[in-house]
Amino acid sequence: MTDTKNHTADAAGSLEGRVFTPGLATEVAEAIELAFDYRGDVTLTLRSGEIVAGYIFNRQGTGTDPYLELFPADRQDSRRVTYRDIVAIAFTGEDTASGKSWEAWVSKKESERRTEAEKIEAIARTKGYL
Repeated sequence: MTDTKNHTADAAGSLEGRVFTPGLATEVAEAIELAFDYRGDVTLTLRSGEIVAGYIFNRQGTGTDPYLELFPADRQDSRRVTYRDIVAIAFTGEDTASGKSWEAWVSKKESERRTEAEKIEAIARTKGYL
């Protein structure tokens, strides 16, 4: 599978800016899995030459006619695209989860809890409970 990337500085591991041009059905499925986990819009190039941009919210990779479903950027209703119709997947939208990890979230929540506990302790001391 061909993978190109604009090599500007970005968060490590982000797919933002990458373009995958899968050649085999297994490569298409692999690229779609990456796109499904991506927290931003992707742009699909179809065999017909049509370009479809949107957010992938579902995929069915098994069966006789695998497909994905996305919310197109230019329409209100969802759209279904079969895997066989996809020739390229570009990660064009901002990756809203880039740089955000579970550890960072836990650290933030612990800090918020400590701040709240200190606030409650200060109020309790002021009222003479401690």
